[in-house]
Amino acid sequence: MSEPTVLVLYYSRTGRTAELARHAARGVESAGAVARVRTVPAVSPTTAAVEPPVPDSGPPYATLEDLASADGLLLGSPTRFGNMAAPLKHFIDSTSELWLGGNLAGKPAGVFTSTSTAHGGQETTLVTMMMPLLHHGMLIVGIPYTEVALFETRTGGSPYGASHVAAEWNTALSKHEIALAHVLGARVARYALRLRERSDVAL
Repeated sequence: MSEPTVLVLYYSRTGRTAELARHAARGVESAGAVARVRTVPAVSPTTAAVEPPVPDSGPPYATLEDLASADGLLLGSPTRFGNMAAPLKHFIDSTSELWLGGNLAGKPAGVFTSTSTAHGGQETTLVTMMMPLLHHGMLIVGIPYTEVALFETRTGGSPYGASHVAAEWNTALSKHEIALAHVLGARVARYALRLRERSDVAL
């Protein structure tokens, strides 16, 4: 049997959410799964996509097949008025056929975000990102307080998911933000592996 695959799907403008994605992917791989890192094109009010068909650099754009074939999902976005950014929402809104087929039901998923201020909507963004995943029947994986970094962090990090405060005084991910992104990736991967091993169990 092949190793389980976790799709690390994100949108990032300034690179901070992308950095969280990279550390989450390392967490996935530390747990023995394959991290498939993908992004989404930018969107505008007048057109679906204003980016070229293939990114100039970084990971490729996600497809529905990437999502359907994955054993787990890590979903990341900067906050926009307390919600996920439009490019990621645009992609999620295109997944109706997967919902109709139940392709994501019973698979583990975690979420991560970044904001420019400490109280800029991190937790509302994380929670609202969970909503479409719950509609798909996915199993939401958070970060428990058994993780010491969750108590010690003075920057990002939440039981709802990994996060980063992209402020002038926090120009790179803190050690706690890195640790919690890694933990989230590893937790989703471990659940994906366990569920793969127990594929005979109906969820």
